[in-house]
Formats: sequence, structure tokens, C-alpha cells
Amino acid sequence: MDVQEVKKLDAYFKKLFGNPQIRVVPKKGDLAEVFVGEEDVGELNVDDEDGDRSYNFRMVIQVGSDPSIQPVPVLNAYLRGKFGNDKIRVVTRPKKMDSLEAYIGEEFLGVLFVENERGRRSYIFELPILDVDLVE
Repeated sequence: MDVQEVKKLDAYFKKLFGNPQIRVVPKKGDLAEVFVGEEDVGELNVDDEDGDRSYNFRMVIQVGSDPSIQPVPVLNAYLRGKFGNDKIRVVTRPKKMDSLEAYIGEEFLGVLFVENERGRRSYIFELPILDVDLVE
């Protein structure tokens, strides 16, 4: 990722979530970390396999092992708090039991995939970003 890409991605995240505290920090190669304030919230990587340059933000959300946890309210509260945006909402997917969708208002953000490992449940939030999304 070059400096211009990082600047565009940084501006995109700030605008998308309406939070000036968000920042994109480049790492080696095609990776970057996304921070809200001083907290590292996820990883951003480049995908240019199909000839089109795009990006994927990935965030792991631990929810614990209690089977009575209702994921929608827990994930709503978590994402709203983490990104400082009360318009974020998580909804179930009509035909999918292994994932949920996240929106800001009516705008689709990404998918939250359920992951069960060693009796602990977590969600992997994936937010795809197309290069056309980064147009200034």
C-alpha cells in the first residue's frame, strides 16, 4: 500500500463511520492496521487477484461461550461502541444461519461470520472496500 492509498482509506473510514478518531496505519506489504484512538480494531489487506484492486477490513469480535448470548444486541452494542456510531445495526440473514449483516442506516457495511473454536464463539466482521469507493 502506498501513501496515497493509505490516505484514501483513512478518509474513507472516517467518513463511513463518521468518526475522526479512526486511522489507517500501514504495515509491511499490502497490510494495514485500523485504529480507533489508540486501540487496534482490525486489519486491512489488499486484494488484487482479479486484476481489480480492492480491500478487505477484518475484525475479530469475541463473544464468549455462553449459548444464551443473543448475538444481534451484543454485536450492535459492540460495533456502535467501537466505532462511535449509533446508526450501526446488525441484522440476521434470511437464508443464512452462519452469518449476520451489518449496516449503517440503510448502507450495507459487511458480513459477520460465526466462528466456533474450542467452545468459544466469535464473529469475524469483514467489510469489503472497492477501489471506486475511494474516489475523492
